[in-house]
Amino acid sequence: MAEHKKTGAKSKGRGFTMPHIYVILFVFIILASIATYFIPAGTYDRVPGPDGRTTIDPDSYQSVEQSPIGLTEFMTAVPRGLIEAGEIVFFTFIIGGLFAVIKKTGLIEIGVDKLTRKFSKNSIMIIPILFVLFAVICSLIGTQELSLVYVPILIPLMIALRYDSIVAAGTALIATTAGFTTGFLNPVNTGLGQRLSDVPVFSGIEFRIIAFVVFVLIGMIYLMRYAGKVKKNPEVSLVYYDDAEKREQYLKNNFTGDPLQINNRQKVASVLLLLFFGVLLYGVLTQGWFMIEMAGLFIVMGVVVGRVAGLNFTEICFGFNEGFRDVLVGAFIIGVARAVGVVMEDGMVMDTIVNNIGSVVAGLPAVFGAVGMFFFQMLFNFLVPSGSGQALVTMPIMAPLSDLIGVTRQTAVLAYQFGDGVGNLLYPTSGYFMATIALAGISWNKWVRFYLPLFFMWIGTAIVFLVIAQLIQWS
Repeated sequence: MAEHKKTGAKSKGRGFTMPHIYVILFVFIILASIATYFIPAGTYDRVPGPDGRTTIDPDSYQSVEQSPIGLTEFMTAVPRGLIEAGEIVFFTFIIGGLFAVIKKTGLIEIGVDKLTRKFSKNSIMIIPILFVLFAVICSLIGTQELSLVYVPILIPLMIALRYDSIVAAGTALIATTAGFTTGFLNPVNTGLGQRLSDVPVFSGIEFRIIAFVVFVLIGMIYLMRYAGKVKKNPEVSLVYYDDAEKREQYLKNNFTGDPLQINNRQKVASVLLLLFFGVLLYGVLTQGWFMIEMAGLFIVMGVVVGRVAGLNFTEICFGFNEGFRDVLVGAFIIGVARAVGVVMEDGMVMDTIVNNIGSVVAGLPAVFGAVGMFFFQMLFNFLVPSGSGQALVTMPIMAPLSDLIGVTRQTAVLAYQFGDGVGNLLYPTSGYFMATIALAGISWNKWVRFYLPLFFMWIGTAIVFLVIAQLIQWS
């Protein structure tokens, strides 16, 4: 109660309180709806693309009859957004349920106890070890959504090591984004972007590896500095009061008592858990698994591991229910965010925006053209936060456009990668990101306060790399 009073007193003294994320997203939906009355409607022809995907014909843009959003379309935007984002919405529910079940088995508590004891004297080293691991994995397979898998494990670990929820979420989100953004072998953005641009797939890997190292170092140092401040003075944490219940649950000792013991059933369950994660990696890397397949595996994992560890079926069901409740708000936010794109597509203004901004970029000098492409991709990422979706819409236009203004196609692909990546941890329309911070119990407003300085650092870094790429005519 005392902490709640402190929070209220602290908030009362402020002149401005950030609106709830629902309010922010609803305002975006209203603005997008109004825009459909003023932005001319237009469309590109859709044609078959690489790997059976649908892409656009860059020479086919045409104006069509205005199709502004009516009252019915506006009222149904959020429900339709939830339906269209159903895959990630329900993936978020299943992830929450799975880890609530695993928590009930005691395996997470035992694992955290062992790791906290191991790193208790040099706890900061856990961050670079995990950071590099997550960044490399994402740069190889391009699945930022794995942040949703990492965070429920990282939360108790980081709290026990006397950090906070932002350090836990940042280790997963910043690392995966650094890897995804520079993706030297990422099939989701690098591979697809190069194929759509008629550039040899995964060519230019040396330059991308350098970018990977720089982005990872900047993100890692930024997070470690914040973590060091929190360790030194917990009250500087942006989520100090929000983490009160987690501290009570996970911060139980100073590693001086006897370590937690694991029983035989838990030992077998932990081995099964590792085997299931091996199956997960196999499916993602070799079988093209994504959220539907992973969610199905997680349901089986929760039931099997929970039962072997000693839970009965009723306890497993209650565990899933508790996890569903924990992530309800975050899952709903994903659908509300998708409603912005639904409105723009219904009003047929998405292609018009792409066409007009492409025309603006075409008028820039070559070195500024590469930077202009980056900013265009970063802004468009708000409307289409999917990496592959953005590539299929923009790269058929940006690739030939780069020829006209003297930018190499390799550089155009890099501009798309950077633009698609850095905004993923800022825009509330980014579904996996909003789901991840919801799992961590972090409000969007507080995450933005933490991430914004790094966001601008990464923008500056991206500009430097793009200018260098253009000056050396990287191809």
